[in-house]
Amino acid sequence: MMLVEQTTVPTLALPIDAFKDHLRMGTGFADDAMQDAVLESYLRSAMAAIEARTGKILIQRSFMWSLTAWRALDSQAFPVAPVSAITELRVLDRLGTVTVIDAVRYGLQMDDHRPKLVAVGCSLPSIPIGGSAEVIFDAGFGALWGGLPADVTHAVMLLAAHYYEHRDVGGAGGAGGEVMPYGVTSLIERYRTVRILGGATS
Repeated sequence: MMLVEQTTVPTLALPIDAFKDHLRMGTGFADDAMQDAVLESYLRSAMAAIEARTGKILIQRSFMWSLTAWRALDSQAFPVAPVSAITELRVLDRLGTVTVIDAVRYGLQMDDHRPKLVAVGCSLPSIPIGGSAEVIFDAGFGALWGGLPADVTHAVMLLAAHYYEHRDVGGAGGAGGEVMPYGVTSLIERYRTVRILGGATS
């Protein structure tokens, strides 16, 4: 299984000004925007860490999900949530020949934690030996920062601030150690998905 991000979170969707307020940075100076790129990087790092921990996509974007077999013939759980739309389903044989599957043959079963690709009829399209299926889909709480749950936005701010305040320790990826601050983990705990069988259970 492979999940590839097709689009990225646009800078305009990030709450850089709100993050400045959270850090209580001074405003009204000629160089107010000097640290914007740095603050953006910590916000992106915090969002990525929370997405990895919870399996939830925060700001909406497009993904390509490739897999070589279905867990069940009639449905397949998505690796992330919440999924808002399936753009395309296609099957590739071992030579790379692509067959686009008619949208009437499948659907999206929405769920906050385990959305599924479901067959309309008997089964999902068969995947040839040596081939794969590719699902193009959109996932995320919303296209804008305001579409996120309040506890998630607070967790992002706390974690980004933690990275910023410990930037001399080793950068965003390792600032302050591998363990997230307790305040962050307690806020996102209810969004975590219990994964078994590689996170692909039905």
